Amino acid sequence: MIASALDDVHCQYKIRDKVVRTTTDSGSNFVKAFHVFEAQNNTDEEENEVEMDALDESDHIEYHDASAILNEDTGMEYQLPPHQRCACHLLNLVATTDAAHAEGMNDAYKRLFRSSFAKCQGIWNKTGRSYLASEVVEDKCELQIIRPVATRWNSTCLATDRIIRIIDEKGEDAIRSVCDEIKVKMLNPAEVGFLREYCITMKPLLKASKILQSESSVCLGWLLPVIHQLQSKLNRLETSSQTCTPLISALQNGLKKRFGEMLEDPELAAAAVLLPKFKTSWTDKPDVIEAALKYVKNHLETTEQESQHLQRESSDDDDFFSRPLSTKLQSPLELDGYLACASDSMDLLHSFPAIKKLSIKLNTALPASAACERLFSCAGLLFTSKRSRIDSVNFENQLLLKLNKRFRR
Repeated sequence: MIASALDDVHCQYKIRDKVVRTTTDSGSNFVKAFHVFEAQNNTDEEENEVEMDALDESDHIEYHDASAILNEDTGMEYQLPPHQRCACHLLNLVATTDAAHAEGMNDAYKRLFRSSFAKCQGIWNKTGRSYLASEVVEDKCELQIIRPVATRWNSTCLATDRIIRIIDEKGEDAIRSVCDEIKVKMLNPAEVGFLREYCITMKPLLKASKILQSESSVCLGWLLPVIHQLQSKLNRLETSSQTCTPLISALQNGLKKRFGEMLEDPELAAAAVLLPKFKTSWTDKPDVIEAALKYVKNHLETTEQESQHLQRESSDDDDFFSRPLSTKLQSPLELDGYLACASDSMDLLHSFPAIKKLSIKLNTALPASAACERLFSCAGLLFTSKRSRIDSVNFENQLLLKLNKRFRR
C-alpha cells in the first residue's frame, strides 16, 4: 500500500523520472516497502541489518510473514527510487537506544548516571506539577526549569544544561535553597560534574541534528561532512573525558552502526565533493575521496557522451562524420578546475556547467525528514475535531497556502 501511494503521487505530479531519493524515517513499514519495490534491491545481509535497526526503534510492532503474498508479485508493478533514511531519526536512535548501552559498559558510570538523573527528575517533576515550586525557582534563580519531553531526545540535554547553567550563574547555594523549599534531594559535587560532562558530550549530537534539520540551506551533500565532524569531536572528547568515556564509546558505536553504510556510499561522498563549501576537505580518508572522485568522473563522462550521442542522432546523414569520433571529453578537466578554485560560494558552480548539473542531481534530496514533520505539524492545526469533514482537496489547498504564505505579495 505504501508503494502504491508513493507511485500514485509520482504519476499524479509527473515526477517519476525526476525523484532521485525518498527520505523517510526508519520505520519498518517504509524500510520493507523500499526494500521490496526499490529499483535496485539491497542484499539479504543489508535487509537483516535494516530489520534489526527497525526492531531497536519500535519493539512494539507486531510482524507478520507476508512472503506468501509477496511471492505472487513480480516486484515490477512499482518502481520506487532509492531510499534515504532520515539522519535526524538515526541520531535520535544513537542518543537514546545506543547511548543506553553505556550503562552496561561501566558500573561506576551506571551508578552516577542513575543517581544524577533521578535527582534531576525529581526537580523536573516537582516544578512541573506545582506552580508554587515553579515560582520558587524563578525567585531564587531568575530562570525557569526546562522539563524534558519524551518525544524529543534533545530536550533532556537542554533541561540538564539549564540546571548546570543555574549552578554556574547563581551558585550552588541558589539551587540548594530551591531543593530545600520544594523538598527534593540536592545534587552532590560528583553528580554536578557528571551532568556538566554529560552536556558537553551530547552537545555535538544536538548541533549535528540541528544542522541536518534545515530544509533551505542544507542538502544531501551535508550529511557525510556533518557525521565525520561529529565523529572527530567525539574522538577529541574521549581523550579529555573523566566520567563519560563509556557514553562516548556507546555513541561512537551507534554512529558506526547507523551510518556505517552511508559513510562508504560513493554517491553520498560525491554529493559532498560537489558542494563548494566542502569539496575534498571534509575528511582525511583518501579512499573515500578517491571513490567520490571516481564516481563523479564516471557520471560526468556518461552524461557528456549521452549529450554528444543525442547531437549526432539529431543531425542529418550528410553530417554523420562532421564531429570527430575521438573527441576528448572535457569533464575531467572541468572537475580539476572546479577542485582547484579556492572559492566556497555556490556561485562557483555556474562556471562549471557539467559539475553544476551533477551537483544539482545528487543534492536534490534532503538528509532528514524534518521538513515533512513540519508539514504534519501545520496539518494538525488545520485538521481539528470541528473540521473533521473537510474535503481533502480543500484541506490540501489550505495547508499549502499556510506553508507558503511568506511567498505571497
